[in-house]
Amino acid sequence: MLFNSIDFAIFLPVVFIIYWFIFKKNLKLQNLLIVVASYVFYGWWDWRFLSLILFSTLVDYTIGRLLSSESSKRKRLILLWISIVVNLGFLGFFKYYNFFLDNFVEVFSFLGNPINPQGLNIILPVGISFYTFQTLSYTIDVYKNKLKPTKDFIAFSAFVSFFPQLVAGPIERATNLLPQFYKKRTFDYEKAVDGLRQILWGLFKKIVIADNCAQYANTIFNNSDDYSGSTLFLGAIFFTFQIYGDFSGYSDIAIGTSRLFGFNLKQNFAFPYFSRDIAEFWRRWHISLSTWFRDYLYIPLGGSKGGTWMKIRNTFIIFLVSGFGMELIGHL
Repeated sequence: MLFNSIDFAIFLPVVFIIYWFIFKKNLKLQNLLIVVASYVFYGWWDWRFLSLILFSTLVDYTIGRLLSSESSKRKRLILLWISIVVNLGFLGFFKYYNFFLDNFVEVFSFLGNPINPQGLNIILPVGISFYTFQTLSYTIDVYKNKLKPTKDFIAFSAFVSFFPQLVAGPIERATNLLPQFYKKRTFDYEKAVDGLRQILWGLFKKIVIADNCAQYANTIFNNSDDYSGSTLFLGAIFFTFQIYGDFSGYSDIAIGTSRLFGFNLKQNFAFPYFSRDIAEFWRRWHISLSTWFRDYLYIPLGGSKGGTWMKIRNTFIIFLVSGFGMELIGHL
């Protein structure tokens, strides 16, 4: 289900009315409604994807509970690595199986030994990287004792599958979003109006800016041999506005929709094209993704501490993993 579709235009008001007018006095029912609505929203593309998000939810909820009762450092580390391997294993398999298989075939063909292995018709689940990194933030923070593991499976399921940001981000830390499912929520008119404004602004970015720029960019690059260098440069400018309108527009809609239901999500884009340099651009573009890699990968690796070799190694790893995670913003 896309944010800029008729389906979502019907879906959102229905969920909103049930949430605030029927379940307004019952927090558990509100959370359960979010879970059901999120599964409907996610399963709209392909109901088979639901088994993956349910499995990821069960794995990390269980590991969180096990970490709470385990005092052995060695066993706690094993539990953490089970979560990491399972989550990243699923992500890597669905995203890169056919990619590596095709390149494997190309190498053997180049060496004069053509092979014809049986590939799999794998459909990449929409937004799999979003909830993969989101659930990993939970298990890592529980392992580091930054967050107490939850006993509320419904609240945890709602955190993992929260439909406003499930396929468009931002990637929310468990320390920020999960506690919001424990607190009683009351309707705030000003907050709802502000949310609607942000939804409309996001739709404007997506439909008016991104979609129109995409038409010109696609026309130019699909017929690149017929155009001059200056026209190709103009196509690059159109594409620049297209990707920003797509990514930041979807994030704005997600943040605005969350406000309608009483939740606060973090800012994801901060005018990145006004950055003074590449480093600042990285800090302003898809903030939730870049800070996730910084806090959960770059800093644990040592960050900018140590010698030149360590800094180069850590930076290389960040860029490599960032490339693997670009499904986050490449399948909106």
